[in-house]
Amino acid sequence: MGNEGFTVTEAIRICEWYEKNKRSFPWRDTGNPYDVWLSEIMLQQTRIEVVRRRFLQFKEELPDVQAVSQCEDDRLMRLWEGMGYYSRARNLKKCAQALMKDYNGEFPRDETLLKKLPGIGPYTAGAIASICFDLAVPAVDGNVLRVVHRLLAIPDDVRDPSSVKNVQNMLRPVLADEKIKAGTLSQALMELGEVICLPNGSPLCEQCPWRDSCRAHLENLTDRIPFRSANKKRTVQERTVLIIRDGSRFLMNKRGESGLLAGLYEFYGIEAFLDEKKALEEVRMLGLSPLRIRALPDSKHIFTHREWHMKAFEIMVEDASGFHGDSLFLVTKKELESLAVPSAFRVYTDWYALRGESF
Repeated sequence: MGNEGFTVTEAIRICEWYEKNKRSFPWRDTGNPYDVWLSEIMLQQTRIEVVRRRFLQFKEELPDVQAVSQCEDDRLMRLWEGMGYYSRARNLKKCAQALMKDYNGEFPRDETLLKKLPGIGPYTAGAIASICFDLAVPAVDGNVLRVVHRLLAIPDDVRDPSSVKNVQNMLRPVLADEKIKAGTLSQALMELGEVICLPNGSPLCEQCPWRDSCRAHLENLTDRIPFRSANKKRTVQERTVLIIRDGSRFLMNKRGESGLLAGLYEFYGIEAFLDEKKALEEVRMLGLSPLRIRALPDSKHIFTHREWHMKAFEIMVEDASGFHGDSLFLVTKKELESLAVPSAFRVYTDWYALRGESF
């Protein structure tokens, strides 16, 4: 597909709109590639309102690439807690270590080298290259795909990888034009998709700088474009969470170093629904002596490709001092507060006020 319809004139128009209407973010217009990198990694799969707050908290703790590269894994996971997709945080550290090793902590001013860094794909490389270094590298995320597909009334499925390639090819020559500042155009396209050209509802076409030239708007196609094929059905997994307590201590499990929620901490669990009798048997098999049991609220957590449907029991046990398990250990409430517990268990951390409040 060619570049017909997406012109330098249209690019200038949206850039002018952006300069007048852009929102203020702590990572915007700082001139610091670390800020763009960190914010883009955070913004993957996390709402912008959450990132606005968490970005400042994270940067206060880890202000630069070197600090990230040296951060202990448990501390990094705790700082990332609540934003999900923890592989992003692990790749953040791997990328920081690569930058320290190969580039003295600086980001390379080259698209190919950027894409070789851990956790940096074509979109993030494009964002860093264009916003920080004014390179003619497209940054095509879901917002940009939607904006361009509507502007040109492109009927293709935005889930098809070829759609990203097509839009990248459209943007490159415009980004390279001497009248265009690449970083401004990249951010303008993202901004338009976030505040005007909205998904899953009615776009605010009357406020759009392209309202007189957008083909989807002029042809009443905004409810059909972009076309997005259906999601694959998620797998449902039944789990029983056993919150085993020894007085004021909690039994925790550290997950393995690979797979879902790798390296994070969780309450002891079984991948099946258990009744009270079987839950107590499970605790005895650990070598612990149950005193009493009570049911806690059910909960559900949705991942990208699976759902956890969880039952839960609190089980009080006799003094378990000296208990040893391969990945199991007892912690006090204060100690637990410093561990990275995934938001999948938020119903239970909230139940016990394990994030800074008293019982």
